[in-house]
Amino acid sequence: MPTTVTPIEVDLYATLKQHFSFDEFRPGQREVIEHLLAGNNAAAVFPTGGGKSLCYQLPALLLPGLTLVVSPLIALMKDQIDALAARSIAAARLDSTLSADEYRQVMEDIRSGRLRLLYVAPERFNNERFREMIARVRVSLFAVDEAHCISEWGHNFRPDYLKLAAFAQECKAERLFALTATATESVLQDICREFHIKDGCAVRTGFYRDNLTLLSTPVSFDERDDVLLGRLHQRPRGPTIVYVTLQRTSEEVAARLASAGLPARHYHAGMKNEQRAAAQDWFIASDDGIVVATIAFGMGIDKANIRYVYHYNPPKSLENYSQEIGRAGRDGVPATCEMFLCRDDLNVLENFIYGDTPTAAAVRSLVEQVFSLGENFDLSIYDAAHKHDIRELVVRTLLTYLQLEGYLEGGTPFYANYQFKPRMSSAEILTRFEGERRDFVARMLAQAVKAKTWFSIDLERAATRLGAPRERIVRALDYLGEQQMLEVKVAGVRHRFHVLQQPADLAALSTDLCERMQRREEADLRRLAQIVELVEHDGCQTSLLGAYFGEPLEQPCGHCSWCLSGGNAAQAGTTAEAEIDEASWQRAVSLRSQRPEVLGDPVALARFLCGISSPRLARARLARDPLFGSQAAVAFGRVLARAKEL
Repeated sequence: MPTTVTPIEVDLYATLKQHFSFDEFRPGQREVIEHLLAGNNAAAVFPTGGGKSLCYQLPALLLPGLTLVVSPLIALMKDQIDALAARSIAAARLDSTLSADEYRQVMEDIRSGRLRLLYVAPERFNNERFREMIARVRVSLFAVDEAHCISEWGHNFRPDYLKLAAFAQECKAERLFALTATATESVLQDICREFHIKDGCAVRTGFYRDNLTLLSTPVSFDERDDVLLGRLHQRPRGPTIVYVTLQRTSEEVAARLASAGLPARHYHAGMKNEQRAAAQDWFIASDDGIVVATIAFGMGIDKANIRYVYHYNPPKSLENYSQEIGRAGRDGVPATCEMFLCRDDLNVLENFIYGDTPTAAAVRSLVEQVFSLGENFDLSIYDAAHKHDIRELVVRTLLTYLQLEGYLEGGTPFYANYQFKPRMSSAEILTRFEGERRDFVARMLAQAVKAKTWFSIDLERAATRLGAPRERIVRALDYLGEQQMLEVKVAGVRHRFHVLQQPADLAALSTDLCERMQRREEADLRRLAQIVELVEHDGCQTSLLGAYFGEPLEQPCGHCSWCLSGGNAAQAGTTAEAEIDEASWQRAVSLRSQRPEVLGDPVALARFLCGISSPRLARARLARDPLFGSQAAVAFGRVLARAKEL
């Protein structure tokens, strides 16, 4: 049974004041916290900047065990941990950016009970070492950020999220908390169903913020830069985010703004960790800095005085738009959010959507492989993605569908490759142990094979020879690494599956999966179309946005483009449909005859010409070919139709 803490036993306001320097709770916060302290699972749908994080940070100080926070956002983890450290609250994260020494320190703090909050990504549960460790720790609260990712029909479905409820049960978490800023009513229902949250324990607060002015401006490709520069020079200086779609666009626009005398830097996921951290720290400390960024920036950034959010390129959905503009004006002071809608950009966003939809042949190939591997098998997602030319996230999604439909049952993932480098001699290591443990460590180390510097150990073979469970070998290597006797590294995660039933008709199952992916594609294209509809809406745009999340305004807001223009709806305009360049097309046909194994499928050729990468294109290094993306301005459907004629 979970430990319960009632408001009678603790003064929530005293804790709020002492640790967070606030006198009052924001709307919904106290209600959620009381649900959690009473031992209930709970959900919070608060707007960006609405104070969701406090709903698990404050209970973490009052509950006896560890609060485990699952988030896909390294930027959020870093920013929140820095803020908690400033308040003398023990918090840490486990992610790929940690050094070996940092990792050991975090593990020691978890085991000693010193740590109050631990932040991890959903993928961390694929790590058997982590799951072994966390199963031995008391987890009082299991908090899931960006919980909308659990919904298959949400705007950002992540298959790993569907397994989080099972992981929470596996580590005996005493209560579960799901939080998000962007959930429609149907998505919230999915969240409550999957995380076993009672109706009365799901708290939604108001979407509308009266300090945000929402502007939308149709522009042409040629005039957009001048319009953006004009806005930045005309309006009072203040911290600003300019959102773009592509990494190279962030670099180009930031350079353009800097050359115009503005304090601008770029930020995107392709930068090195230290470069991203430097850009983020600079922006947080600046009173007038401009960050030109992809959507990798801003998640969890604790900066209340952002005065402007511009969308240089349109967002891909109303959910993304809502989340991104929500980063402005968290201090309650007026802030301006302006979207430049250039129809030329829609091709790029549509191409991202098309790139996630696998071909029928690829799906059939994956399904045939899966059901040819026996009753119990393991699979590398990376290898399968390259073998069938399906993006890794999509392979995960397809395998998740097979589990949801009762064909497969997922097991504990494991690392195929364990390597270690001794920090001391074997004799020195063995002096640290006695009796059976000493004998076990000696026999385990004897199973390792030395290469130039690193030793490798085949865990399956070693387990058989030692007559010991694989888990014991993993724990032993982990312990030796933490005690700095070995430097341990792992690679090659593989996913275990058990076949519950063989499909009666592989072809029919493949067709069903293709249709399901096609519906996802259509839903994503629909979300993109809703952005244009918002700009062209003949009515209050703020109210339309609120209605999408189930909260229409009773009267026009008075501070969106439609209201400020006196009730005139904007027209996003049209552009002449781009034509396929014949010279490039003929060169592509010639390249296809040279590389049929990569470009032979019409979809593969269309993706190549439209600049949509895939595992097979990347492995063949064709993304570097001058023809890659040469037809990016042409509608994908038109290029695909031409490719099918070959």
